[in-house]
Amino acid sequence: MTDALISEAASAAPTRRQVEKAAFENNKLHKRLCRQVGQAIGDYNMIEDGDKVMVCLSGGKDSYALLDILLTLRERAPIRFDIVAVNLDQKQPNFPAHVLPEYLGKLGVPFHIENQDTYSIVKRVVPEGKTTCALCSRLRRGILYRVADELGATKIALGHHRDDIMETFFLNMFFGSKLKGMPPKLQSDDGKHIVIRPLAYVKEADTERYAELRQFPIIPCDLCGSQENLQRKQIKAMLREWEKKFPGRVDNIFSSLSTLGAVAPDGYQPVRLRRPASDRRGHARRRHRFR
Repeated sequence: MTDALISEAASAAPTRRQVEKAAFENNKLHKRLCRQVGQAIGDYNMIEDGDKVMVCLSGGKDSYALLDILLTLRERAPIRFDIVAVNLDQKQPNFPAHVLPEYLGKLGVPFHIENQDTYSIVKRVVPEGKTTCALCSRLRRGILYRVADELGATKIALGHHRDDIMETFFLNMFFGSKLKGMPPKLQSDDGKHIVIRPLAYVKEADTERYAELRQFPIIPCDLCGSQENLQRKQIKAMLREWEKKFPGRVDNIFSSLSTLGAVAPDGYQPVRLRRPASDRRGHARRRHRFR
């Protein structure tokens, strides 16, 4: 190796200070996620003593982050609850069915893989070029509720984050002519199913960084990821542009949602969106501390 190559390699290698700074930032990210998830759980009383939480794992960054943080918080929580990971294999072409079982097996987490060919149904029913999200979501929801009953799960945890909540609000406003949000916690009229979204206070940018840090084996969604004209992508781009041009605007929008009664889908009773405790004066902590 020439002196020039040695010098170039040395300059490219991270310094000790850079390594220490990266470790500090990574640790700070993990603590922030644990704090925000714990805060949401406490604010909405999402998880109670003796619960069996069914974490819906899609193979995307958000559901991986949710499972990882809940496992961490379970070790610290003042209450006892069980976790079971569930993946719905929708039989998408080229879906790597081995990835999640191998990952969950290494973690030692109880899991269940539900095999249902919803992909063929969606492709047959939805015209080419049209958004498949609505039908896919309904099919998936019904299957997951059935699986929750079979597994004896008392809570169904989904990986929707703060950005999803805001995007859904604007989607319903712009394209549905209604004020309908995505509640962090909702319950069916018959009380059989309680859906929780522990990532409600977490920014998507943080789950992206955390996924890179933890090197989760991400599985892309070919069913919806290939649809470049999704309305949600338009809303996402709008919010990112606002944040770029007007720093703090998106944070204010999220905080303002605390003054609106979030309306859940038909047949469900929503829990009103709260402002994060860090944004509230005189906040009284809940009886269970998860942070």
